[in-house]
Amino acid sequence: MAMRRDGGVQTELVVTWAEMPRSPGHAFYDRLQTLLSEAGFDAFVEDTCKPYYAPRMGAPSLPPGRYFRMHLIGYFEGIDSERGIVWRCSDSLSLREFLRLGTREKVPDHSWLSKTRSRLPHEVHDTVFAFVLALVAERGLVKGERLGVDGSTMEANAALRTIVRRDSGESYRQMLTRMAEESGIKTPSIDDLIRLDRKRKGKKLSNAEWTSKTDPDARIAKMKDGSTHLAFKPEHAVDLDTGVIVAAPIHAADEGDTTTLEPTLAEAQKNLTAVGLAPTVEDPCEVVADKGYHARAVLKDLDGGPWTTRIAEPRPSNGYLRWHGDDDARAAVYANRSRLKSGVGKDAMRKRGEIVERSFAHVLERGGMRRTWLRGRENVHKRYLIHVAGYNLGILMRALFGTGTPKEMAVLKTGTMFVVQTANAITFVVVAVVNAEPALLVVAIVPKTA
Repeated sequence: MAMRRDGGVQTELVVTWAEMPRSPGHAFYDRLQTLLSEAGFDAFVEDTCKPYYAPRMGAPSLPPGRYFRMHLIGYFEGIDSERGIVWRCSDSLSLREFLRLGTREKVPDHSWLSKTRSRLPHEVHDTVFAFVLALVAERGLVKGERLGVDGSTMEANAALRTIVRRDSGESYRQMLTRMAEESGIKTPSIDDLIRLDRKRKGKKLSNAEWTSKTDPDARIAKMKDGSTHLAFKPEHAVDLDTGVIVAAPIHAADEGDTTTLEPTLAEAQKNLTAVGLAPTVEDPCEVVADKGYHARAVLKDLDGGPWTTRIAEPRPSNGYLRWHGDDDARAAVYANRSRLKSGVGKDAMRKRGEIVERSFAHVLERGGMRRTWLRGRENVHKRYLIHVAGYNLGILMRALFGTGTPKEMAVLKTGTMFVVQTANAITFVVVAVVNAEPALLVVAIVPKTA
């Protein structure tokens, strides 16, 4: 055989359809495509988005179904930026097929995603999230009996060096320069400013005094790793029996847990009502949360309503509680404490620590949303809702097909089974790779002798 030499690449003038490269298919995305098509996803989102486009005239827009599918890909592939989503879709024939792109069509540019997100209001994204939740509920994966609630932090697309004072509008460096000049340093250098900032008393960054010019909705907050950034506070209400996220609002990062619990439960109640599982006074839903949500006012407001609380109780600072004649608060606190001490309450708290934290690990860490590249809380929440919808679809895919992400399906496929049959027994040997480690399973079946 003669060696073939590489003479460079010469583009073809005419290529037939049979010669065009085509995707061999992706097992995960093909099944997800079938699931969305059978549910009428594209027709539903087109009808939902129709009022926000011109009825007749105008250039063709990005199809709404393609817009939402690209953001679902962002979750399943763990891509944080929209430019990264576009590059990944352009690089994969199977993802092009999932987006329903024709042979001559290009993957929409990231600017199309930005324009479409700006055109479609927050209510449309909320409706699409509710559609996915209803799709999951049809398969019995939403029970609506126990909800675990917890919050986390998401780094905003704004830097601390851009913050300015709310009263005067001066930046942090301008403030330090002014203080240095007032102390007698005529032309302070950077080292002088650093030294002054390190030694001055009463130094703090308060959201009441400082704000960001680039993203006024972001707030100064401590992140989970201990660093300080401008951030948002995503909060999840998760069905503890199935792991499905029922509500995922985004609050200001400086709002406490006791402040954000009420709007989160209101959102969860709305979504549960939409799928026919609304909590009532006669049939309340349990709310399981950590001690950050414990407050007398919260327990009083929820007592006797559609929510039953199992909220961890912090230890009093002085060792005992004073009620000052507030009998309703005492009854609510004691009832919550009694429910916590039961076996069911202890099991619910263990489930909360597992299921709710797992949802943040999937959405924020593996899903790539720990840091956002969008600005404005409403803009961030639009994408976050579709991200969470992808998480719920992953739970549905895992229930139907055994895998919830493309990588999980690829891992499960890295296995081989051998069958060895002898005169006295039959042996099954499975060799697989689990978490990058080889694993071996041997099962021998021996007939029972007479």
